[in-house]
Amino acid sequence: MKQDRDMRRVLLLVDDEPANLQVLRHTLQAQYRLLFARDGQTALALAQKDRPDLILLDIMMPQMSGHEVCAALKADPGLRSIPVIFVTALSDASDEYRGLELGAVDYIAKPFSPAIVQARVRTHLSLVQTQELMDTRFQIIQCLGAAAEYRDNETGMHTVRISHFARRLAKEIGYGDEAADMLQHASPMHDIGKIGIPDAILLKPGELDADEWAVMRQHPAIGARILGNHPSGLLHMAATIALCHHEKWDGSGYPQGLAGEDIPQEARIVALVDVFDALTSVRPYKPAWPVEQALTYIREQSGRHFDPALVDALMGCMPDILQIRARWADDGTPARALVMDA
Repeated sequence: MKQDRDMRRVLLLVDDEPANLQVLRHTLQAQYRLLFARDGQTALALAQKDRPDLILLDIMMPQMSGHEVCAALKADPGLRSIPVIFVTALSDASDEYRGLELGAVDYIAKPFSPAIVQARVRTHLSLVQTQELMDTRFQIIQCLGAAAEYRDNETGMHTVRISHFARRLAKEIGYGDEAADMLQHASPMHDIGKIGIPDAILLKPGELDADEWAVMRQHPAIGARILGNHPSGLLHMAATIALCHHEKWDGSGYPQGLAGEDIPQEARIVALVDVFDALTSVRPYKPAWPVEQALTYIREQSGRHFDPALVDALMGCMPDILQIRARWADDGTPARALVMDA
């Protein structure tokens, strides 16, 4: 009978002393699948071949030191994300500092307590798993954003540009890196509610009549329902943006008629960069506006459609916005192609 695949996390243990590897084996073999190397070159070869989840690495080894192995791992794009814990007899603070500077996540001094090794390994694998979950969540969110574009008349680069524009504008007004990153990942879902709009309306080449506009204006509320009610975090921000990105500073927007600072700031940011991108991009119903013409319109709408402070901030970071626009320029690729290729 074929045995089930061993799904345990994989650790690479690197030490030139067999006795040290034996101690580590007894400490960790019950919970993890183990790989062993007694020199740096073998360790790098095993890391390339098996992609371990974590590496326990001695420093003082012949030919290639642990520091050199760690530097080589961090220089390789395919291996740099593997956490490295140094396990070494070197106990000077400068040695520990150097190891952490090279990219190691932790430092365990010999002789070590098995319980400490187990706890440190467990902690860092948990951090890796958390990051993997976050990365997967972001990828799903990007696919949801592209799904809305799939049914629209826009290219796949639109949501990419919006996300980068939003992050840059957020940084301009003082967002920290974590908050700006969250906005970058949430903003591509601003039009997710268009999934619920009939094709006859969404894809209509001409102008919409009053009844059709009434249906189209339901997409913010639909988007908020799709994303759900979450008390905080990324999906909460995404749902807020989806619901409020068509509100206007003077209260004339929809669906709630919010005005001024009652409109969540993240929605005000996305509303501004969304319009800028729409104006400066080709659409089936219009050519792309020159940037100066678009900026003139945005200045005219400051205090009406847009938050005046955000308009000023956008003008202040416009060189960076234009660089983003050039980097992610439309190539005619529809969003559905980007999704299929992802």
